[in-house]
Formats: sequence, C-alpha cells, structure tokens
Amino acid sequence: MSDATGAIPSDIEHIANIPYGKGGGRRLYLDIVRPLERPERPMPVVVWIHGGAWRGGNKESGIRRLIPYAQRGYFGVSVSYRLSQEATYPAQIEDCKCAIRFLRAQAMRFHLDPDRIGVWGPSAGGHLVALLGTATDLFELEGSGGWPYYSSRVQAVCDWYGPTDFLQMDRATGGGRHDSPDSPESQLIGAPIQEHPDLVARANPITYVTGNEPPFLIMHGDQDRTVPHHQSQLLYEALTRAGAREVTFHTLEGADHGGPHFETAESLGMVAAFFDRHLR
Repeated sequence: MSDATGAIPSDIEHIANIPYGKGGGRRLYLDIVRPLERPERPMPVVVWIHGGAWRGGNKESGIRRLIPYAQRGYFGVSVSYRLSQEATYPAQIEDCKCAIRFLRAQAMRFHLDPDRIGVWGPSAGGHLVALLGTATDLFELEGSGGWPYYSSRVQAVCDWYGPTDFLQMDRATGGGRHDSPDSPESQLIGAPIQEHPDLVARANPITYVTGNEPPFLIMHGDQDRTVPHHQSQLLYEALTRAGAREVTFHTLEGADHGGPHFETAESLGMVAAFFDRHLR
C-alpha cells in the first residue's frame, strides 16, 4: 500500500480510514501503522497529530513519521480532526481526546498497551498534543464523540513548536499577525483573540498546568517566524514551576518553523529516545 508519503515497507501494515468517533454529526477517521508480525507483548502507541494552523493538513502526512516506530515494535496512529472552517474550538481537542479513548477501548482488538500511549505533533498539532498532556480528563473538553467510559490521558508528550498562550504571541515579536481577526488563532476560537480572553484561556495549554502532567519533550527553533520560540519557553516554565515530573526543552539553533533542523538524525533520535524511555 502507498500514499502521498511513498511506499509502505513490506514489514509494515498500513490501514487507512478507521472510524474512531463522531464530531459534529459526521464520522472521524484515523490511520494505523503497525508491524506485520504481531509482537508477543501489547504494543506501545505513538499518536501523530498533524499541523496546519488548525485549518489545513491531514492525517496522511503523519505516516512517514510513524513507519520507523512501527518497524521497532510500536503501534502508530495518525489522527484526523475537525478543522476550524468546519468547527471552532474546542472541537479539535475533543476529537483528539476521542481518538485516545477509542484506542483504549480497542486495546485488545489492536493488541496495544492502553497504559503506554504517547503523542507527538508539530505547530497546531503541537498545541493539541500539549493540551492532551495538560488538560487531562476534563469533562468540558472531552466532547461527545464516543467511548465516554475511557480515559483520554496520555503517558508522554512531544510538542514541536506549538502555540501555548495565544495572547502572548504578538507581544513576544512586536507584530500584529496573531492578534488579527483572520489569524489562525482567531479563526480557531471563532473571534478576535484579544477581544475574547476567556475563550483564549480555554484554548491555551498553559491554562491547565497542575504539575501532574506526563513527561514532556518540547522542541522549538530559535528563528521560528511563525510561532515565537517564547511560546515553548512559557510552557516549559509553567510546567517546571508547577513541579511536573519531567520536562525537557530543546532549542534548535538556527531553525525556523519546522524544516531540515527537525529532520536530522540527532533531532529525530531525541524524539525516539524520549518515547523509548517512557513507553517501552
């Protein structure tokens, strides 16, 4: 089987478009990538949440990220979620939480370990995985997509350059791009962010920090022109101040918003080592 990311290796199985719940009355889908040979132990899980400013992107883009994990015995999952043109926040995090609950509910079916689920995402996906790590088991963000008797908690979070406090984004750069009424952040909440701080607070991962978060790996380029590096610094400081048990913040010198600095063996190896440490 192949997709836009290229051919799937012969030792890997890729199953596309598995329904995991409902959002706004329609079905939601995820893709899985797993070893063709079933391991003896239930598999740890890495879930990819795509970026795209909450208004673009797709689950297919995550398959290439997950193949190396499946080749090492992980169960890989790439999730689609409602974009901001279809539904405003909190639809996006509701869908992601529903996907985690679905995986727990289907643990025996897929031979996965429900107590070893990690999440990873870039940009808007980084924002959503950070929320999965901080806004744990909050009824008001769980939604009604399905599997209500299962937890949406995760055991490890890798946040690549995700926004964490929308109202601070332009203050860090002196610009006005994020505060504008048509910015991705304003479109996400359905209103200009500076005029609705209450709505923004609900969408900010740092709002929910308690110190009981799972391990976090935060990676951000110091030359990011889209999401200021300061956004990851804010999350790191909030987590460490609250006493979260493990938080690693790695700055990629010279890196912009994604790009080749994140594709090096060192950067990808850091992510793999993080998940191995906490999920295997």
